[in-house]
This record gives sequence, C-alpha cells and structure tokens, in this order.
Amino acid sequence: MSEFKHIPVLLNEVVEGLDIKKNGIYIDCTIGGGGHSSEIVKRLSPEGHLYGFDRDEEAISTCQERFKDNKNVTLIHANYKDAPMILQEKGIKSFDGLLIDLGVSSYQIDTAGRGFSFLHEGRLDMRMDKKQDLDAYEVVNHYPKERLLDILYKYGEESNAKKIVENILKHREKAPIETTLQLKEIIEESFPKKVIYGKGGVSKKTFQAIRIEVNGELDGLDEVLKKFIKMLKNGGRMAVITFHSLEDRIVKNVFKEEATDCLCPPKIPVCICGHKRSIKLINKKPIIASEEEVRENSRSSSAKLRIIEKL
Repeated sequence: MSEFKHIPVLLNEVVEGLDIKKNGIYIDCTIGGGGHSSEIVKRLSPEGHLYGFDRDEEAISTCQERFKDNKNVTLIHANYKDAPMILQEKGIKSFDGLLIDLGVSSYQIDTAGRGFSFLHEGRLDMRMDKKQDLDAYEVVNHYPKERLLDILYKYGEESNAKKIVENILKHREKAPIETTLQLKEIIEESFPKKVIYGKGGVSKKTFQAIRIEVNGELDGLDEVLKKFIKMLKNGGRMAVITFHSLEDRIVKNVFKEEATDCLCPPKIPVCICGHKRSIKLINKKPIIASEEEVRENSRSSSAKLRIIEKL
C-alpha cells in the first residue's frame, strides 16, 4: 500500500483561526494524512487531546503510524457525521475546537485504484470507505435515467446532463462501463470538440456528482454542523473547509442562521420565534488560499474556509 499523502490546505489559516488552547480538546473530523492535526497537536500540552476521525481505513492506518508515540491523539475509523454520538459514548460532551476538511485527499485522487479521477485509469469506485456497498460502478451502470439526471443537475450543476446521461445509457446497453477513462470518453462524446479542447476538464462536474452520491457527502451536513455547534464550549471555534459551491452554501447558511438572533419573516413586527444566536462569525467572507499556496498546490484554488466562535 502506498503512503496516504495529502497536502493540508490553508494550514496556517486553520491553525490561527482555531485559536488553540493548550489544554483543550480538539476534533479533526477528516484527519486524512494528519497534516492539520500534526500542527494542532504541536500546540497541545500533555493535558490537551485530539480526536481524529476518518472513514478511509488507509488514512487511519497512516495516522496510526504518524502519531504512534503521541498519547494526545485518539484515532477513530468512522464517518465524521457519527462523531457527535461516538464522542458522547466516550464521555466527551463538549470540546474546544473542531475542523472539518470536506475535500477529497490527494492520495485518493492520485491512486488510480480508488477510481476518483478522470486523469487516471481505474475501476469506477470513488468510495471513501471501501467497506460500503455503493460505488461509482453501481451508480453509472444501474441507476435509472431520471436518477442519473437528478444527480448530475443537483450535485454537478452540469447543464449538459441530458446528453451525458443519454450517452451513458447507450453505452451501458452494449456492455458495462468499467473504468474511469471509459466514463471520461463517454462524457467527452457529449460535448463539441471545440468545448473539450477549449475548456478542458469537461468530466469534472459529472465525476464530482457521482462522488457526492456515492459517499452521501451532502446528506445531513446541516444537521451535524448544528450538533457540533451545540457541543462547542463557549469561546470554542469551528473551522470548515469546502471545495465546491454546494457544500459552501450549506455551511454558510447554517452559520448565518446560528449567528442570527431572530429568524422571523421581515414583515412580522415583533419576534415570535425566540431564536437566539449561539455563535459569531470570525470571517464574514470565506478565507481563500494565497497566490503562493495555489502555485504550490493547485487543488487549494477552490478551497473556502469559514470559522465561527461559540458564544
């Protein structure tokens, strides 16, 4: 097995934004290769602790080696959406800070066998947790037309979804679509040649849509953010990194709602909802990568960081 490598995005901004307390309890919901966590742990005293979650066994295995001599770290192989329940089972009812990096790791993209990328030949897979049943092969070869269209429109915001789905259906009638490059060719057939060569990466939106479907990336994101906010200690901070507009919209809306005192419609003269803000926004506009970081790591170009503090 190759080493799980991932360049942590917006590393300095995350560490600074979390305002780490040396005796605090911190949660890294998507620990990946441990890049962000390593910097958090450096700032903890022996009384501090970090709980790292990841649904990818290879990420957990890498971090077990990386943190093997560090008693400040507990690693948990689980989807971060189950973290509130798991933490409470461990007696952790509140914490000082939390990070969610919603990106796909460089390792997952660059490992052909994981089937995430249209740049590498590999079986259609895209599972972050390889123990789950649903994979990209199942979506591409067995989902009905209307469901495929819905996924491409909703999760990929792909305006050419109808033509792409028609071509997928046509090809899979003859034989199953097995690999990433087969799917890429089928997607490219759906566009005029001048668009493919002029725009590049016309497969990106479809691959994104299928990946989101396979891993249920948007399912319950708003609910779990609210649970985490309730568990944050007063003065504690949460940092969330998103990589596409759908995720960012959910995070932005949850943070905006939780940072607002009254949610009544504007026409109602007196508040009847009783909602009280529980957080403040540390940055009203998302923090993005510097030009220098984008030069060093092009995948950081779409990253957006939002940070809040519990009141």
